[in-house]
Amino acid sequence: MAKRSTPPSVAFLFRHPAHLIACGFGSGLSPWAPGTVGTLFALAAYPLIRPWFDELGFALFLVTGYLFGIVACNTTGKALGEADHGSIVWDEIVPFWFVLFMAPAGWPWWIAAFLLFRFFDIVKPPPACNFDRIKNGFGVMTDDVFAAAYTVLSLALLKYILS
Repeated sequence: MAKRSTPPSVAFLFRHPAHLIACGFGSGLSPWAPGTVGTLFALAAYPLIRPWFDELGFALFLVTGYLFGIVACNTTGKALGEADHGSIVWDEIVPFWFVLFMAPAGWPWWIAAFLLFRFFDIVKPPPACNFDRIKNGFGVMTDDVFAAAYTVLSLALLKYILS
């Protein structure tokens, strides 16, 4: 589990666009469980963002968010002096949007997705733990991509068992 980091100031968010993105538009400034708060931000934002895209458009949006996230997280990590600072939550947001994109529709599935994603993000089963050791934007973003993959697979298995 990531060590507790002191959140930067609100002013920090506006010093560079990368900081605003990497810190999840302020959701990462939570002094308590910023990764969880960032994931809740993703859950709240998804129903507002998703209708603007068809399936291919949203997939491209996710890829773009991942690639920009590598740069934003790297830039912000350097500015904070810690590659995977607790306030950097874009790595939770984009992969969780992918989970919601792949999950069955409906709040019961989305709540299950939230709980599973937080579990896999905290536990970091292989190969996520290997990417967690890469202290740059790529490592920061990619370990959560594996948490998302484990979550999607778990949801698919759960759906199969329940049907």
